[in-house]
Amino acid sequence: MILAVGATGAVLLAASAVQAAPVQGLWSTETRGGVVRIEPCGPLICGTLEDAPDLRADPGATDQRNRDPAKRNRPLKGVTLLSGFRGGPGRWTGGVIYNPEDGRTYRSELILADARTLKVRGCFGPICRTQTWTRLR
Repeated sequence: MILAVGATGAVLLAASAVQAAPVQGLWSTETRGGVVRIEPCGPLICGTLEDAPDLRADPGATDQRNRDPAKRNRPLKGVTLLSGFRGGPGRWTGGVIYNPEDGRTYRSELILADARTLKVRGCFGPICRTQTWTRLR
């Protein structure tokens, strides 16, 4: 009986790891050469800005276009771009994406097209745009 419970627990752990694992990792954005690290944030999925050409040119770059004046001096490196996503293993919904280029946050969903391709959809009202991100590792 203990072995059966242990085996069942291992199967459940493996299933939850499979759901979170496919989207985790480093992703290259479609525009401006950004690199985003996607990982679990508690029970949700989030993503932080790890690198970008602008950051290499100015490592101390700050979030100057943020709509919240109190956040304009925070460093761009490490800023949370993706937050609040639920789901998996191939689609995550209910999240938002922050765009430091315009300082706005948009409703978003993530769709894993294949192991190396992530479709990132952001919406403002009825208008949506999708970017294709490529897995780096």
